[in-house]
Amino acid sequence: MPGPAVLQPYDPAWPIRAAQLLAAVEQALKPLGVGQSFEHIGSTSVPGLKAKPFIDLQVRVRALPEPALLDQALAPAGFVPTTGSRPDSPGVYRDIPRGSEHESGQVPDEVWRKRLFVHDVDGPRGAILHVRLVASPWGRYTVWFRDWLRAHPQARDRYAAFKTATAAEHAGDADYDDYTLAKTAFFDEAQAEFEAWGRRS
Repeated sequence: MPGPAVLQPYDPAWPIRAAQLLAAVEQALKPLGVGQSFEHIGSTSVPGLKAKPFIDLQVRVRALPEPALLDQALAPAGFVPTTGSRPDSPGVYRDIPRGSEHESGQVPDEVWRKRLFVHDVDGPRGAILHVRLVASPWGRYTVWFRDWLRAHPQARDRYAAFKTATAAEHAGDADYDDYTLAKTAFFDEAQAEFEAWGRRS
């Protein structure tokens, strides 16, 4: 996905499109019997939050199927595997370990593995699908962070201001990998708060 990160105002059509795509993904994965949860995540899932116009979706699976089987299963739903913009693009085959479980050494390295797919990337209804293990803390963090932002408008607005400033800093980039990596600073600041909130909730 070339080009810098361009944020757009929240679009109420995003969750509708997300539900349509998730239904198609759930149907496509049924024969494999691995899908456990199907979720709309990321900024497009938070009402009132600016976002890149790519809908982030997540499937949490009990085990990652063989790559060829997973690719074949998702193709009818319009999703194809991606390698990212660069050879070292973050979050393609593995999430960057973080959070209290990582710091305490409770999470084995292999649970951060994942697969990344894209759908209609160059069109107006583009979507990104993250396939993560049920055991991966990242899968929980994405949902906790989403729900924390939904429940705390001040945090949502603080994140929106941070994203706007960060996108401006990287407006000349050839892709948005550095923008994505720069957002880590906000997660570093908010991790303990949304993680504690998520565990309570």
